[in-house]
Amino acid sequence: MNAQQKAGFTKSVPFWTGLTFAAFGAVMGLALTDAINTSTTLILMIVPAALFFQAMRVAGNKSACGAKGEAQRRYIKRVAIFSSAYLLVFAFQVMVLKDTDPPIAMRAGLAVLPGLALIGIFWAIGRLIIEETDEFMRMLIVRQALIATALALSFATIWGFLEASNVVPHIDAYWFAVSWFFGQFVGAASNKISYGSWGAL
Repeated sequence: MNAQQKAGFTKSVPFWTGLTFAAFGAVMGLALTDAINTSTTLILMIVPAALFFQAMRVAGNKSACGAKGEAQRRYIKRVAIFSSAYLLVFAFQVMVLKDTDPPIAMRAGLAVLPGLALIGIFWAIGRLIIEETDEFMRMLIVRQALIATALALSFATIWGFLEASNVVPHIDAYWFAVSWFFGQFVGAASNKISYGSWGAL
């Protein structure tokens, strides 16, 4: 691979997406093995979040016609806002619950806030489908969301039956939303292979 090819690769969506998953996997691996505490995990999660934003920026610069549309720009801004809100409210939740034992109403409110931020990302994707005027791009986005939904529901269904049979441990339900976001990347890759364009990230 020559210098020009390397430069092109580092500007590609797979490059930044791969780095995002590698960083996320490394942080989660350290956290799950108790190698780092919760506060350190939260701080280190800034790295995959920043890589994710870069992947979105690169993807937004590459539409089917080579130009980023207004709907895509608004989508990227909305996802960046809700993703940042998620990190902030999650950090606040950890800080509050770490050293105090607040009443159940406050704990419920703190628990709902990160979920609302993720719901905001779902809303941003829905708005992108509505606002996108390019029919080809809209088809790619819908196809991507359908692939993500199929993967997430399949994962939830299979894991649920395995858990009911005491084959696998219980996992928190929000991991199914995480699997949906993973499915978004799978859908984007499928779009690229099948149609030559990513869709949305």
